[in-house]
Amino acid sequence: MKDMEKEISNAASVDALVPIEGIKELIFTVRGVQVMLDRDLARLYQVQTKVLNQAVKRNINRFPERFMFQLTEGEMNELVTICDRLKPLKHSSTPATVFTEQGVTQLSAVLRSDVAVEMSIRINDAFHAMRHFLVANAGIFQRLDNVERGLLEYKHETDSKFDAILDRMEALEPPMLPEQLFATGCVWDAYSYVCDLVRSAARRIVLIDNFVDDRTLRILDKRAEGVEATVYTRFTEQIELDFAKHNEQCAPIAKVQLPLHVHDRFLIIDSQVYLLGASVKDMGKGLCAIAPVEFSPEMVLGSLNGQK
Repeated sequence: MKDMEKEISNAASVDALVPIEGIKELIFTVRGVQVMLDRDLARLYQVQTKVLNQAVKRNINRFPERFMFQLTEGEMNELVTICDRLKPLKHSSTPATVFTEQGVTQLSAVLRSDVAVEMSIRINDAFHAMRHFLVANAGIFQRLDNVERGLLEYKHETDSKFDAILDRMEALEPPMLPEQLFATGCVWDAYSYVCDLVRSAARRIVLIDNFVDDRTLRILDKRAEGVEATVYTRFTEQIELDFAKHNEQCAPIAKVQLPLHVHDRFLIIDSQVYLLGASVKDMGKGLCAIAPVEFSPEMVLGSLNGQK
C-alpha cells in the first residue's frame, strides 16, 4: 500500500495534464453509456494501469457496476474496429475495465493525489461537454441515420432493378442456334463455338477431319473428364509426333487413319452429328458453317469404315 501511495504521490505536476479536448477523444459509448478505459485513465492520472486497478480493488465497495464494468470480447473487438490505437485490446488476455462518469469521480477519492483531483475535474467537464454535444446535435445524427438507411434501401432497390434489367436482356437475347454461320475473319467466334460443343459432350467425341494439328488437340482437351475422344485423320510425320507428345502429358486422344476419298468433315458429340464447313483448325478464317445433321453417328462411322 505504501509503495502504491508513493508512486501516486510522485506523479507529474498538474501543469502537464491533458486538456479537455484531448480527453473527449478518449470517451466511448458502450452499453448505452459513456465510458473510459482503465488504461486511458491511468495515463491521464499519470500512474500505471495496474496501480489504478489495485486501488479500485482495495475499494471495490465504492465501484458498483454502474460505476465500473469489464468489457466482453465482442465489445473489445468493436472498439478495436473503430479506433486503431486500441488494437492491443484484440490480443489482450485480460478483459479491459471501463469507468462511467460516476466511476471517474470515485477514482479521484481512492488515488489520493492532486493530479487525480484535478484530472477528475477535467474528465467530468469532458463528459459534460460530450453530453451537451450529443444533445445539441441529436437532430443531425437522426437525419444522418435516416440518410444512411435511405441509401441502403436505395441500393437494394437499385440492385433489384439492375438484376431485373439483366434478366430481361437475357430473355430477349436470341438463343444460340444449333447451326452457326461464321463470316470470314470470325476465328474467335468459331473457336468458341466449337469449344462449347466439346465441353457439352457427356460420353464421347469423334472428329473426322482430313487436316488436324496441335491446335485441334488442344480444343479436344477442353472435354470433361471421362469423355473419350477419337480423331479420324490423315497422318503425317508431324501429326504423329503431335499425338505422341500430347498423349504423354494429357488425357489420351485415340487416332485412326482416315480412308481415302473422304471430303466432308464431321464432329460427333455423343449421339449428335455436326457437319463442319471447314477443318477445325481453320474454322472462321473463311466463310463457313457448322450445322447438325440427321445422320446417326453409326451411319457416318459405318460408311467411313466401309471405305477401301
